[in-house]
Amino acid sequence: MENIRTRVVRFADSAGHVHIGLNEGEVVRRLPGEWRIADLLRVRLEDMRAMVAQASSEIPADSVRMLAPLDGLMEVWAAGVTYERSRDARVEETTEPTVYDRIYQAERPELFFKAPAWRVVTDGEPISVREDSTVNVPEPELGLVINAFGEIAGYVVVNDVSSRSIEGDNPLYLPQAKIYAGSCSVSAGIVPAWLTDIEALDIGMWVHRAGEVVFEGHTSTASFHRPAEGLVPYLTSFLRFPDGVVLSTGTGIVPDLDFDLKPGDTVEIRIANVGSLTNTVLRTREWLDSVES
Repeated sequence: MENIRTRVVRFADSAGHVHIGLNEGEVVRRLPGEWRIADLLRVRLEDMRAMVAQASSEIPADSVRMLAPLDGLMEVWAAGVTYERSRDARVEETTEPTVYDRIYQAERPELFFKAPAWRVVTDGEPISVREDSTVNVPEPELGLVINAFGEIAGYVVVNDVSSRSIEGDNPLYLPQAKIYAGSCSVSAGIVPAWLTDIEALDIGMWVHRAGEVVFEGHTSTASFHRPAEGLVPYLTSFLRFPDGVVLSTGTGIVPDLDFDLKPGDTVEIRIANVGSLTNTVLRTREWLDSVES
């Protein structure tokens, strides 16, 4: 599915020191100094490209631990109801169906805060589902990495884990359904914007349970109801993100209401030319205990 190997990554070396660099398959080429992902997003795209070109010393990729590619004051925001399937699913689950019909047709998109950098997990780390929700789902999404100037600097895979029954009970419960410990996972590398386009990327998701695939879904960014880049001004025109921001662009894969993501499941997401993301599932309290320990 993937043919792009170069990604900007954040990693910890064998001594536990955190750096950024370029992951090129079997090696990571470290960027100079103490640069952060945030530093790359504080400059214009053309300057970021020049900075990335300075990657030099090679480190074996299997000798480092990949971290979520967010740091500093970075945040993750998300858009909702950007695919027809998402609209239909929200109408099915909610007590207020007209809200989602209206937002699907409106010029102004639904945008909401998801997580600060320090709450984001990455590939191979656990996500969680709330114990007070009866229906929980993973939501595979393309994430736009946006710099301080509102330019799209790169792309990541995002899992916008959601408590579907909580949001369905009342749209005003959206923050509780979307913002909780272990609800946001991002792939371990950023594909620079100059290496790919996003017009028609295949997106696939598989949920594994007890050795079997219990859910499989596919869509394409070609099915966006509105251009993904058109979401950006609604976020950046009235907010400033000095260290950049990730904007997750909504999902076109939503399981039926009889599906519930359960502890012990493994969620695998792949987006062509962007990357993959695999996470096991814990209950939120177990997730918190694992972090605190």
